[in-house]
Amino acid sequence: MKILYFYQYYSTPKGSWGTRVHEFAQEWVKRGHEVQVVSSIYSKSDLKAKKFIEHQNFDGVDVTVINVRIDNKQPIHKRLLTFASYAFASIWYALTAKADVVIASSGPITVGVPGLVARYLRGKKMVFEARDLWPEGAIELGLIKNSTVKKMAYALESRCYKASSLVVGLSPGMRNNINARFPNVNAISVTNAANISLFSQPREFKEKDGLRPKKYAIYTGNIGVVNNSLWLLEAAKILQKKNSDIDILIIGEGQQRELIEKEIKDSGLKTLKVWGLMPKEDLVSYVQNAMVSLVPLKGTPVLDTSSPNKFFESLAAGVPVIQNTNGWMKDFLEQRKLGYTLDPNDPEALANKLMELDQKGEELSEMGIRAKGIAAKEFDKDYLAEKMIKAIEEVVD
Repeated sequence: MKILYFYQYYSTPKGSWGTRVHEFAQEWVKRGHEVQVVSSIYSKSDLKAKKFIEHQNFDGVDVTVINVRIDNKQPIHKRLLTFASYAFASIWYALTAKADVVIASSGPITVGVPGLVARYLRGKKMVFEARDLWPEGAIELGLIKNSTVKKMAYALESRCYKASSLVVGLSPGMRNNINARFPNVNAISVTNAANISLFSQPREFKEKDGLRPKKYAIYTGNIGVVNNSLWLLEAAKILQKKNSDIDILIIGEGQQRELIEKEIKDSGLKTLKVWGLMPKEDLVSYVQNAMVSLVPLKGTPVLDTSSPNKFFESLAAGVPVIQNTNGWMKDFLEQRKLGYTLDPNDPEALANKLMELDQKGEELSEMGIRAKGIAAKEFDKDYLAEKMIKAIEEVVD
């Protein structure tokens, strides 16, 4: 089977971004399928290109790189322009590339455009992969305010779902949301995965910035409003005020990084450390040696359906999770006893929880052992890649 995969954020483990598409495509190639990914250049990926169009190969996966750069630091109007540019350039491959099935992986919702072109102009089977609920998330967060743009985005979302033979939501919450709004859509859930061999194998801890194993909480990813990054800043201030020896470590990049670093410098804050982007292979040790992993998000209903990579990777590393949504992650942590859910608007609750857990090393260790076992069983990349390709094979056949 020839698979044409439209996805703007392709990365390998050498980058600082999720590797789901890379790992799934590798597994599908091993099963005898041909995979062509059409991607662009994301600031956290390791993809690079000198020409406007370049063809690269990663472990048997054919990656067509459209040299349009996307960065979370870009203002919203520029990001919308890059999304549109990628969608427009991708149409050529929707019209010409060999394919038995086309996968459009959103967000942004504009990735659906080349998928729809292949579906309606070439009669190809379309699979729509919902990584988040675009445009609902952008609208709830106030990133899209124009009423005409909202209507157009909702119309495109609706057409993507209805035109697809299969819709893949990256969390049970996303699948349930889609089924509630589009009851006739064939929707399944295939969560984000974890590279079990990468995150579960112990790595040597390299001391840096005075960081001590099991005496810090770690956050990895985008530093910005959606990720509730100022919640971490305020919690660190409270830790310092209470003379705690626990640190919060942020590894990532984003619009609020400079603001947070300025606040650290101006206030003499010692309990918060901010490091830049780091290849996933180097990141593993710092996740493994954390007391807990933090998965903060802004408190809005659409984010309750989120499926962040760091959630799965933390569990694979044997590290309990603290998060603050009221969706499926909350239920999962409570039912499996793998972590805690806190109020996204209460940084003192986070500071107090970290100080409390500092005295409960045995409890955290037991959680970590459970987390590793569950991650290996339910979130292994090869297992989830097989689950998704079987569903695709069924609709193609």
